[in-house]
Amino acid sequence: MMTRVLQTRHGPVALLEIEHPPPRLAGQTLRRALFDAVSRADTDPAIGAIVITGTARDFGLGSDNVEFGKKPQEPHLADVINRIEDAAKPVIIAWHGSVTGPGCEIGLAAHRRVMAKGSVISLPDIAFGLVPVGGGTQRLPRLIGLTAALDMIATGRHIGAAEALAIGLIDAIAETDVKTAAIALATGLAGQMQPRPSMRSPPAPDPGAWEAMVAEIRRTAKGRPAPLRAIELVGQSLSLPFTAGLASERSAFLDLMASPQSRALRHLVQAEAALDQRPDLAGISARRLEHIGILGAGAMGSGIASACLDAGLRVSLIEPDEGVMRAALERMGAHEARLERSGRLDAARRAERRARFGAFPALEALPPVDLAIEAVPEDMAQKCEGLVRLEALLKPEAVLASSTSYLDLETMADALLDPARFLGLHFFAPAPLMRLMEVARTKHSSTQTLADALGFAARLNKIAVVCGAAEGLIGNRILAKFRAQCEFMLEEGALPHEVDAALEDFGLAMGPFAAQDLAGLDLALARRKRLISSRPLAERETTLLDRLCGEGRLGARSGRGWYAYAGGKRRIDPAVEALLRAYAAISGRVQRRFSAREIEARVLAAMVNEGAHLLAAGIAEKPADIDLVMVHGFGFPAMRGGPMQEADTRGLANLVPLMRESAARDGPGFALAPLIETLLAERKPFAALNMPDGG
Repeated sequence: MMTRVLQTRHGPVALLEIEHPPPRLAGQTLRRALFDAVSRADTDPAIGAIVITGTARDFGLGSDNVEFGKKPQEPHLADVINRIEDAAKPVIIAWHGSVTGPGCEIGLAAHRRVMAKGSVISLPDIAFGLVPVGGGTQRLPRLIGLTAALDMIATGRHIGAAEALAIGLIDAIAETDVKTAAIALATGLAGQMQPRPSMRSPPAPDPGAWEAMVAEIRRTAKGRPAPLRAIELVGQSLSLPFTAGLASERSAFLDLMASPQSRALRHLVQAEAALDQRPDLAGISARRLEHIGILGAGAMGSGIASACLDAGLRVSLIEPDEGVMRAALERMGAHEARLERSGRLDAARRAERRARFGAFPALEALPPVDLAIEAVPEDMAQKCEGLVRLEALLKPEAVLASSTSYLDLETMADALLDPARFLGLHFFAPAPLMRLMEVARTKHSSTQTLADALGFAARLNKIAVVCGAAEGLIGNRILAKFRAQCEFMLEEGALPHEVDAALEDFGLAMGPFAAQDLAGLDLALARRKRLISSRPLAERETTLLDRLCGEGRLGARSGRGWYAYAGGKRRIDPAVEALLRAYAAISGRVQRRFSAREIEARVLAAMVNEGAHLLAAGIAEKPADIDLVMVHGFGFPAMRGGPMQEADTRGLANLVPLMRESAARDGPGFALAPLIETLLAERKPFAALNMPDGG
């Protein structure tokens, strides 16, 4: 389908419908078509008013990231927006579905706005480290006031039709057909000149509300410059003429677009979009997997069940242990309650949802399913037994998967009669909320099975990163190196709170030791012991976890871990420092102080080096895939774009000395990846490997 703007007449009203194929970006072709259509309608003497809407489910119109950093082609977005506002005839926008970015800013220039019931609207530029560049920071305050405008711009949050009406963003909500409602409004306004939004004076904000909003945005900015520039620009709408405000907005946009932070955030968006570009699946259509069977009702199994129910799928959950099943149903009920409190689930939809769910105590009771997911505890024998039993019950075309996050999927595949239909689906906890999924194909997995799995992930609205089948997949392999370096630094003189503070300043929501306390040190120790058999004998290891757990320091729930806890408060514990000093004396490690910069660089170097090993082994397909996994699955700061993107930003050569030191100090598991040597020799960044031809 070509990009075009269709015009039909409805009495004195010209209805302009944007027909634009996905991903419906406001690129040059769309801008030219809309500019010309508005100009023709505005100069046609038979037309008295104009309605602009779209033919797709969503009004959409996102920013064209391909143009970022390049000279845009005319007409610019601002030209189209100004043409709409300057029209001599009333222009009414009919918003519907999800309205974002340029789609919102185009509507801000219209003389009236109508929104379909159930629609949402946002200015999401802040998610890319940017501010709007189509006049949004200057028109929006003139329409809804400074405080409400700053809330929308600096947070990027979606607002619904009811809120949009309440704050004055729209003139009406269409209860039925939004086009009909907009045409009716336009008919009544035909031939009447309308005041331009840019000519309005912003209403003076309530000082208390404005100051509170500014303080909240500053508090949550956390090193991000874009929200702070949004405060400045929205405030200027009250003091600067409109044209001066536009110039200030564009200057801020260009400054931010050139920043490493915005490049990193745009990198993540482009990396996610690139996931759909899979030549290996050309011509293969994913089958719709409607009925999902799940073996194991622990925290992961019940979470997967809730995620599938959220997506409208039918679910059969198998768990022989009554206590485990009871706890699973309680967790799933709590998730339902959260959906109800947020307004996303009413009584009718809850009843329909529950009709799609069945809980069974015996595997033999499993109905015919399209996909069966094994989610039993992380024990190889138990998982293989469950998979073999599942396979015997499944119809021949059904897909079989394991949810393992650590164990070797190739070993599991070898236990099956038909390994072609088997792969790994690693959900991240909590499964209903975390958008990431690692889809791990084994050497036997068929392309049809992979296509089906990716289709299933899309139904669940997951970011599905395809990887090779290896212990730990992508995320847990890199996480292990990250955590190891953190503990190694404790052996060498750093303290838990110093490491946590440095990495929180780097952008992590919570430092690794505080996070480990929250999860439970006993769980971390059990995980380490499970993996100890695969560690090279010469590789450095630490027994700090063993010592803490041996003293009953099991984390926050026991009141003691890397920190001490009292009344829900975490505090530095001198006893931990004494334990570390005693351990160092026995180990003979030289003690020294670490700067925050060295701490963050050392863990980054370890992550990047392991990422390079994964790329060379084919476990990760592209550096950008590693970045998506670490940002969306493990909390690596999005404003840095992921570890591989951050390595490119800093310069790979600046991290290599730390990698060499680690290889000499920490054993073969930390050896410098040959791929890094190759990139250095060829003077290429990791980003070159994201390109189809490798750069």
